[in-house]
Amino acid sequence: MSGKPILHYCNARGRMESIRWLLAAAGVEFEECFLETKDDLVNLKTNGSLLFQQVPMVEIDGMKMVQTKAILNYIAGKYNLYGKDLKERALIDMYVEGMVDLNEAIMTSAYQPANKREEELAKALDKATNRYFPVFEKVLKDHGRDFLVGDKLSRADVQLLETILIAEEQKPDILAKFPLLQGFKARTSNIPNIKKFLQPGSPRKPPTLEKDIPKLMAIFH
Repeated sequence: MSGKPILHYCNARGRMESIRWLLAAAGVEFEECFLETKDDLVNLKTNGSLLFQQVPMVEIDGMKMVQTKAILNYIAGKYNLYGKDLKERALIDMYVEGMVDLNEAIMTSAYQPANKREEELAKALDKATNRYFPVFEKVLKDHGRDFLVGDKLSRADVQLLETILIAEEQKPDILAKFPLLQGFKARTSNIPNIKKFLQPGSPRKPPTLEKDIPKLMAIFH
C-alpha cells in the first residue's frame, strides 16, 4: 500500500471529478483504479467493497468510503478546506449543494437522447446564467473577500471553479456579465495546487465525448 488515496471509478468525470479536484487542491497525490467493464464493477460489489453497491469509492485512511458527499466532506475536513466553525461549514454546504445541482444538469445533458441533448444543455446553461451564477456573484460582492466563505480557500471555492470551467466548455462567454466571477476564476486558477491540476497530463478528466457514452453506460447498466 502506498498510503495514497485510491479512487475507484471509470476513466471519466462523473461524480468522481469533484473528488479529484478537491484532493488536487489539497495537494494530495492519489491513485486511480479504473472500471473498464461491467465485470469490474460486479467484482467490487461481490467482494464487499461497496457499501451501497455503487461508486464512486475511495480507499482512504483505512476506509472504503462511498457516497460522493460523504467523501468530499471527509477530504475537506481532513485538509482544512471546510471553514473554521459550524456557521462557515453551513455556508459552504449550502453553496456546494447549489453547484452540484448545476454541475449535474450540465453533465447529464450529454447522456440525454440525441433529440433532447441540445435542449437539455440549453436549459442547464440558462440556469447557470440566470439562477446560479448571479447568486455567487452576489456572494462575492457581499462578502468582499477573495473567497466565498471566510478568508481562505474552501471546498466551495474549488467546486465553484470546477463548475465555471465546465460551463465555459459549453459556452465560453458565460461569465460575460459576471466580473467578480471572472476575477474569482483568475485568482483560484493560479493557486499553485490548482494551477498544477489544470495543466496537461494531470489526473483531471476531459469532457465526455459522445462516442464514449455507450462504453460508460455499459459499465453501469
